[in-house]
Amino acid sequence: PLYLDSLQSILVSRVLVGVCEAAIMTCCTTLIADYWSGPRRVRYLGVQTLVTTVAATAFFAFGGLLGAGGWRTPFWLYAAAAPAALPMAFLLWQPAASRHETREPWPWRTLAVPSLVTVGGGVVFYTLIVQLSYVLDGVGVTDTAAIGGVTALMSLATAVGAGLFAKVAVHGAKALLVVEFALSGLGLLLVFATEAVPVIVAGAVVTGFGTGLLLPTLVTWAVNRLPYAQRGRGTGLWTAALFLGEFLSPLLVGALTAVTGGLGASLAVLGVAALALAALVATVMAVPASPLNTAPAE
Repeated sequence: PLYLDSLQSILVSRVLVGVCEAAIMTCCTTLIADYWSGPRRVRYLGVQTLVTTVAATAFFAFGGLLGAGGWRTPFWLYAAAAPAALPMAFLLWQPAASRHETREPWPWRTLAVPSLVTVGGGVVFYTLIVQLSYVLDGVGVTDTAAIGGVTALMSLATAVGAGLFAKVAVHGAKALLVVEFALSGLGLLLVFATEAVPVIVAGAVVTGFGTGLLLPTLVTWAVNRLPYAQRGRGTGLWTAALFLGEFLSPLLVGALTAVTGGLGASLAVLGVAALALAALVATVMAVPASPLNTAPAE
């Protein structure tokens, strides 16, 4: 977009960026799972969510500042990836595969339930990231600095949740997912329930904290089920499920807004859906109760 002029070429470039981002996320998560197991794996998967949240917040802020110089200027931020490539070439390594390992089929059955839950998690995670500014604008908060501050506060809550993940991973995925989806749903209902800005901020913080715990829980649950030979492909499936949920999130909000007549009501529907998903995880779905930080089978 720094040099492209037609809308079609800009859209193609964004699709390519999305493909690259999906590959990067898959590779990073796979390497974390390959390098470490047990509590150390849990810690680094939590750190991954924390770092990506903080980085996204920082880049959004920098992008907003650079945007004063024109709509193309923020795209220079992508140049920050170039200096990181050189140390990666020397510091990252590929664990050696066993000579006796054979190529195994795609782990569709192993990851069916984690992927399904992750799609729902992606929808919940992405909802307020996209919609919070519109909610605030709807209650009269139009100052961009104030909106940015509230968004940053929600991102901070997400980072705090991710940072605490290693401590709560002594519990199983079942218990954690129930709490995390419940927190996220209650936060969305708080945002819907009032036009009072402090309550909306509180709801956003509760949802942000819940999703900060939710993402590392989902990815740890998924990768802990995968042997080394299936980990790369399995992590790719999980990443696809997460991105599918994020893609569906604004589409669902748009459709629900058209049906219910308002953005707040659509958020309430998604909040109830998150609570329903928490109930399904607790009662119906085959989600393990064993601690997430125990060493998985390789």
